[in-house]
Amino acid sequence: MLVLALAGGYAAADAADVVPGPLTTAPPPVADPWPDAPGALVPASPPGPVLPAAGRQAPAPEPGRLREVLGPLLAAPALGPSRSAVVADALTGEVLLDERAGEPHQPASTAKLLTAAAALSVLGGASTLPTSVVLGAPEGEPEDAEGGGDGGAAPVVVLVAGGDVLLGAGAGDPAAVVGRAGLADLADEVAASLAGGADGGTAGAPAVRLRVADPLAPTGPVRPPTWTPGDVALGFAADVTGVAVDAGRLTPDEYAPRAPDPALAAADALADLLRARGVDVVGEARRTDPALVPAGAPVLGEVRSAPVADVVEHVLRVSDNTGAEVLGLLVARASGAPVTPEGATSAVRDAVAERGVAVDGVALTDSSGLGDGSALTARALVDVLGRAAREEELRPLLEGLPVAGLTGSLAARLGDEPAARGVVRAKTGTLTGVTSLAGVVVDADGRLLAFAVLADAVPATEPARAAVDDVAAALAACGCR
Repeated sequence: MLVLALAGGYAAADAADVVPGPLTTAPPPVADPWPDAPGALVPASPPGPVLPAAGRQAPAPEPGRLREVLGPLLAAPALGPSRSAVVADALTGEVLLDERAGEPHQPASTAKLLTAAAALSVLGGASTLPTSVVLGAPEGEPEDAEGGGDGGAAPVVVLVAGGDVLLGAGAGDPAAVVGRAGLADLADEVAASLAGGADGGTAGAPAVRLRVADPLAPTGPVRPPTWTPGDVALGFAADVTGVAVDAGRLTPDEYAPRAPDPALAAADALADLLRARGVDVVGEARRTDPALVPAGAPVLGEVRSAPVADVVEHVLRVSDNTGAEVLGLLVARASGAPVTPEGATSAVRDAVAERGVAVDGVALTDSSGLGDGSALTARALVDVLGRAAREEELRPLLEGLPVAGLTGSLAARLGDEPAARGVVRAKTGTLTGVTSLAGVVVDADGRLLAFAVLADAVPATEPARAAVDDVAAALAACGCR
């Protein structure tokens, strides 16, 4: 009854396997059963190149023939009465099929394409996200009694969040995205610095106090206003902070419960690692105002995430809602916008508009598409995809798209379509009543096409998903000349 109270009708639909979630009345699937999610962080090696080569000399489809092939599929009753679609030549941007292209629809997780493009544009794909520990200013408070000290003020060390919510609990893995930076490595550096008195004169200190400074969530975790309690309770996302171990998961499961405050959970884990290295960490970790961290404070240790391009690819491949929200907040911070969910969506929209994406009718309520109320046009999605095909800076967006029948949220879809398997790369979107698919495909003549299909009044999820898959498969199979 608790899950039903939290998630309402969502849980009932979940049990019938029409939306993602942990409840089911069907036999266990052999592959990821929920192609869009809401997404979760599942460590996986990036796939090798599977998209066939597309040449500029390949002929583009003829619009009339394209409409003959796709028109009946787009009119499928399973897509409901509210739908739109666009197909464009990815290399030129020419629109080849326009089915109410400018009509806004709820996008579900295809909204992550805009967040990904904004992150690559504003943050840069080569940049990395730091997680550091610095020597803090004395707080003027007595040492915590449980530390067993003499009542004096123990030195303060501060865990400074830099946006990496994919930290590993142990040593970092240089070949991974999830866990590229490891808390154990950070603890090694901090313990060595404290033992040597590096920069801070703390050698021989009886104890230290650990604080967390989180510029993305200064007073505590944030949650986009349209997320429901069930979205977090069912493990589809964590409340958002600027640092976390495995996106706040408490167990390794895909839809694991999340720490109520992932930043404090990461700090507690760091404290345990420091104690294991001989550092007496007094009391519990607490938050501190990031503005109180002294400018130029001595750095006791630092680890860095995978490049933002790799993080973007991961977020798209597994439809990671938490990671998308953090990317949105980082875009807001770098753009000078308010570092809030609302500021993030505004900054994302502005960033893609500056790339030339048509944003008329675009309104985002979060950076992930998990919540209700966002509106996107198929034209905006195809604009983003086309620019990623033409602009090197945005190319990781295409490389992170799930591959039909093989990876991510498309692993269990289109695998029995020879023309589509390994050829269609697309971001999926699934919410109750909403089904979307937006991506790229090399057609039978070798031309790279960008496409988007949005439907936000579907009668049932599975038939609607099959209908948009039919569109993608037909586009892959069609030379359409």
